[in-house]
Amino acid sequence: MASDPAAPLVLLHGLLGNADDWRPVIQALPGIECLALDLPGHGSNKGQRVSGFDEAHRWLCGELAARDIARYRLAGYSLGGRLALYHASQSPAGLQALLLENCHPGLPKAERAARLAHDEGWARRFECEPLALVLADWYRQGVFADLDEEARGRQAARRLGNEGRAVATMLRATSLGKQPDLAPWLGKTRLPVRWISGNRDHKFHRLACQLVKQGCNINHLALDGGHNLHASQPDTFARLLQDWVKQPEEKSHD
Repeated sequence: MASDPAAPLVLLHGLLGNADDWRPVIQALPGIECLALDLPGHGSNKGQRVSGFDEAHRWLCGELAARDIARYRLAGYSLGGRLALYHASQSPAGLQALLLENCHPGLPKAERAARLAHDEGWARRFECEPLALVLADWYRQGVFADLDEEARGRQAARRLGNEGRAVATMLRATSLGKQPDLAPWLGKTRLPVRWISGNRDHKFHRLACQLVKQGCNINHLALDGGHNLHASQPDTFARLLQDWVKQPEEKSHD
């Protein structure tokens, strides 16, 4: 199954982000129809809430229907990637291909309770503490280890437009502890799936390599970078997207 080059490219950002995160990438993609959406609880959709993955899937279906988008390619980063992956697993009729940037396929059941507790701790902080203080600690997590002090400060400053309660609600609703393990689906799907990891984001790069070893039907590409590749390398990421739109997918061999 090959991607339809005429289908628009729908882009989903990560937690704390918004549709504008994709602007530098979109500007480097002339001639390709792109639609970057604000996730519930973010950007222009700060007042919108979802209760879990099923409702987020229905939200995305509604956004596409409202724009008369019947056929589309879908790309998502981090949380946006997890929502995109779950959406794809529900077999939406118009989805032509999927691209996931530093995304998690889902935890085994035995590990989900610990993750729920972990995310609840962050959610309470987002609800109760000054946003600047929480963001300063958020960007010190291991997944952002490639950022230096200056870069962490810039990133935190960019996210001050968020509302703590809205972030907390979305974090609880879409916790990795609530996400089903979608690796089995990746092992049998015929949908073209391209999986992008940053080789300096050791956790998510290792996850992607494990999926390939497990026989998942993904085309895995690694870039020299950290967690947020489309932000740190917008031109490179745009070229990658452009190639993805034009070329049929093949299963990768790491």
